[in-house]
Amino acid sequence: MSASSPSLLSAWVIASRPKTLFASISPVLLGTALAYSRGLGDGVAACLAFLGAIFIQIGTNLANDYWDAKKGADRADRLGPVRVTSAGLLKPRTVFLGMAFCFAVASLAGLWLIARAGWPVAVIGVVSILCGIIYTAGPFPLAYVGLGDVFTFVFFGLVATSGTYFVEAREFSMTSLILGTVPGFYSVVLIALNNLRDRESDLLSNKKTLAVRFGADFARWEIALCLFAPCLVPLWLWHDGLLDWWMALVCFLPAILHGIAVGAAVFRIRDMREINRVFPLTANASLSMAVVISLFLLTRK
Repeated sequence: MSASSPSLLSAWVIASRPKTLFASISPVLLGTALAYSRGLGDGVAACLAFLGAIFIQIGTNLANDYWDAKKGADRADRLGPVRVTSAGLLKPRTVFLGMAFCFAVASLAGLWLIARAGWPVAVIGVVSILCGIIYTAGPFPLAYVGLGDVFTFVFFGLVATSGTYFVEAREFSMTSLILGTVPGFYSVVLIALNNLRDRESDLLSNKKTLAVRFGADFARWEIALCLFAPCLVPLWLWHDGLLDWWMALVCFLPAILHGIAVGAAVFRIRDMREINRVFPLTANASLSMAVVISLFLLTRK
């Protein structure tokens, strides 16, 4: 490691990809807010669900970093942020052990939740960790066969939100699944942005994302669809009596404006390096919408 290289701590921060961690925060916020709005919330369960979600997210990021480097997908000419394994900032074995540590911490957090809410939590945890690994590992990695978008929507949206609600309320709720589509769709936007930006290098690495399989225009329309789909959730909550009309409007309008801003940039950009500046806008849209919906669920009488 050269003198100008990041410190060990900085390398681990880069490896954890902190800008992606909103994908863990938003579903836990929404699931917890729904549970408390029904008088079924539990602070300890919420904290452990958050801990488990964060460490599964970081573990998945490390697994992605490790196996993408091993498969040669993180090429020197990639347009995205630095990947610590391929850049030599951390040794492959170190990244692998970091991944194992993160999944172990998530599993320990899950033990208390299993004791509280039963075997469905064990199933959710095991499948989430397994999919986090096979996202880029194994003979048929999800990200390499075009299933990364589906995985992201299901596990960082529906499962994370409804799972959080379940471990607190100890019951299933269709509303928690509806709420889960918000972080789910925004997470897909991030994946699709990543795939659009890296389409040329992924093509050379035989990484058959949807952007590679169906082209850049398909990826742009996928992004547009997933940007505006969350706007329907406040309307559904209003129709179902969970939000007042003005609350739904407060949630709806910023989502529309974020969608227009990001969507317009995506259709305008031709230099794929410029896509990197769109990621924070998407993260902000997801987290702000989750926060506002959660606050309204908690304060509405």
